[in-house]
Amino acid sequence: MTTVAAYAAPAAKAPLERTTIERRPVGEQDVLIEIKFAGICHSDIHQAREGWGEAIFPMVPGHEIAGIVTEVGSGVTKFAVGDRVGVGCMVDSCRECENCKAGLEQYCTQGNIGTYNAVDKSGEVTYGGYSTHIVVDEAFTVGIPEGLALDEAAPLLCAGITTYSPLKHWNAGPGKKVAILGMGGLGHMGVKIAHALGAEVTVLSQSLRKKDDGLKLGADHYYATSDPKTFEELRGSFDLILSTVSAPLDLDKFLSLLRSDGAFVNVGAPEEPVSLNLFSVIGGRKTLAGSGIGGIQETQEMLDFCAEHGFGAEIELISAAEINEAYERVLASDVRYRFVIDAATI
Repeated sequence: MTTVAAYAAPAAKAPLERTTIERRPVGEQDVLIEIKFAGICHSDIHQAREGWGEAIFPMVPGHEIAGIVTEVGSGVTKFAVGDRVGVGCMVDSCRECENCKAGLEQYCTQGNIGTYNAVDKSGEVTYGGYSTHIVVDEAFTVGIPEGLALDEAAPLLCAGITTYSPLKHWNAGPGKKVAILGMGGLGHMGVKIAHALGAEVTVLSQSLRKKDDGLKLGADHYYATSDPKTFEELRGSFDLILSTVSAPLDLDKFLSLLRSDGAFVNVGAPEEPVSLNLFSVIGGRKTLAGSGIGGIQETQEMLDFCAEHGFGAEIELISAAEINEAYERVLASDVRYRFVIDAATI
């Protein structure tokens, strides 16, 4: 075991504080990663504050990890010491079910093993990226292409893949009208990726406060959802609406914006249930769907895609001492667009 520095929530809703944790020895298929940067995802806050149900404490959040390989196990073939690598939202799965075999480890029928707030196959609690080092099986590690700066690449391991996967699955591309609902950590990546895929992109945001940013990142149009005229003007407009919002929505209102056979896909996960009038989907044969992250192969594909198109996330780099303040700013939508922790400050 190796003792490393980390920032942990000692209990639900408690401020995160500096501590130490144990990392397992490097096994035959493992890589030891010196973490350089870790993104702060809204789901870190949901889990650290038990918004999604009972959690394991102390908790070291962080599933947007970018770093350098410093040691490899004897059986490792994918990576070598010095490689630039990333780790996302999961560190293992059963690897044997239908979904795992299809490269959909995120939908493992046994449940994938989260990078933190989970228990691994050996019975040990997993700790995430708000730390200096992590040991991960090479099968759940991805390579970060040279064209991507590590700090801007870190949020791609969750925000990037969470938007890329559904945009690809629902065929966002030339000739498709795609709306990105919400212009935050996930939403801004949705705009960049949908634009790079060739779709006509509209941002739907509460206000026009971030309109200039949205257009600069690749949106063709930008509307305020607080304006009732938006829903009249855009009725029946979109092939796909990707909702990145983690607050409860009036789904019926947003489903009215879809064309026939359009899809409204949720990647934001509100803590409360939402209601729906089924006539909103029956009329027009519309789809109300959800999407998780992506499999390991698709995550690598997404990183290569972002490098090829020359973009990472829009970030604000912070020190570890600013994590608690950053959480409050995320909740106040006061970040453009992803906080990234400089792990050298842990």
